[in-house]
Amino acid sequence: MALMTRRECLRKSLLAVAGTGVAAMVPRSARGQVVGANDVIRVGMAGLRLRGTELIDWFRKVPGVRIVALCDCDTQFFERHLKTLGDTPDKVATVQDFRRLLDDKNLDAVVIATPNHWHALMTVWACQAGKDVYVEKPISHNIREGRQMVAAARKYSRIVQSGTQNRSDIGLKAAAQFLRGGGLGTIRLARVFDLAQRQPIGKTDGPQPVPPTANYDLFQGPAPLVPLRRKNLHYDWHFVWATGSGDCGNRGVHCLDHARWMIGRETLPERVLTVAGRLGWDDDGETPNAHVTFFDCQPVPILYELTNLDAPKAPKPSGGFPAGPTSMKIECEGGYLTGGRGGAMAFDTKGRVIQHFKGDSGVTHAANFVAAVRARKPDVLEADVLKGHVSSALCHLANVSYLVGQRQPPEKIRDAIRGNAVLGESFERLATLLQANQVDLDKTPLTLGPLLAFDPEKEQFTGEGAEQANAHLSRAYRPPFVVPENV
Repeated sequence: MALMTRRECLRKSLLAVAGTGVAAMVPRSARGQVVGANDVIRVGMAGLRLRGTELIDWFRKVPGVRIVALCDCDTQFFERHLKTLGDTPDKVATVQDFRRLLDDKNLDAVVIATPNHWHALMTVWACQAGKDVYVEKPISHNIREGRQMVAAARKYSRIVQSGTQNRSDIGLKAAAQFLRGGGLGTIRLARVFDLAQRQPIGKTDGPQPVPPTANYDLFQGPAPLVPLRRKNLHYDWHFVWATGSGDCGNRGVHCLDHARWMIGRETLPERVLTVAGRLGWDDDGETPNAHVTFFDCQPVPILYELTNLDAPKAPKPSGGFPAGPTSMKIECEGGYLTGGRGGAMAFDTKGRVIQHFKGDSGVTHAANFVAAVRARKPDVLEADVLKGHVSSALCHLANVSYLVGQRQPPEKIRDAIRGNAVLGESFERLATLLQANQVDLDKTPLTLGPLLAFDPEKEQFTGEGAEQANAHLSRAYRPPFVVPENV
């Protein structure tokens, strides 16, 4: 089936649904062309909203790259991007069904900026079809998916870059080298702050209409085909478990990736505990808007704090609370380092700046991917799929602890975390924030997750509560949109 060109798109109705009878799985024998150093790299873009728009701008500026196809299940976004790209010598094709991109044997790579629940399946399919992949964060919707993505990249010798673009930030690269080289002595604790203020997503009283330009079956893909129960089909999928991972998997994956990078943690933690809830709002969202997670990864634990509420009402940690809604503070024997997107700063024990690592916000991340595609070397990548898997899985671990937890009054939570000073401090800060936002924790309590033991090598929970927690390592898929057991 040929791809629809721009001129064909203008002649035909934008409401046409992708052709039926498409094979559920791309043949495993498919292989893409080997890209030479001077060849034009032909790229297809999947997912055309906010992040997709930014990635189109990034990739169209990389020398030797041509965007030749656009893919989105909602056709309303095609024309805007077609005008931006203009007619190229090969024209620009538009398709609703991602599998149609993979029919083009001349396509070298795909860029995936769809909702989270599509990331893994699209990546596996693309690898099987011989395409290289740039996939947005979090790269997976659950831990097993991430591991299958790594397996597919390795089995089919594909270049797969995670969209954690700050790995390409020159300032953060220098900061990581400084810290891990002993610049501030022994690293003791990594604090991660995700303080993006949001508003409720609204409350509906029944199924909502799907935009007439959207193919809802393709939007849901691996998720259950249930009626739309939120006002906005797009973006707000982040806050529904079937399609998103909450702000923990949305923004939190960046700052957790920063911290893991700074302290040199390459594997998942041995234990995890979350205190969280969706409080203060009456809306159709399901994921927490207030969240504290302790990752017990020795010798340097990671503490994660998230809130979407009115953060200025919360007391701030003393001694170098970092600026910016998504940031980190790495505490060391000789001082601390703060930062995030755009660089970092190192301080001594008296709070005096001793070094500034000015960054560039990772604007070269797309070019880094293209360089690896040309070299056919995954080690050229700043954020190989394995790095993306581990950082995404941190978010999934935090969410699993919440999902298997139980609502508890504040005093029971305090009793449960007694002895963990840093977690206790963070909980009190969260409780004060909620109180300032008129949340009575005795009437609408937070959820206390169990302290779950985890085997980083097998990527499974062990011990008490493992059976319930391991049920969240994967999901039930809706045929034919199934991430395969064996890639």
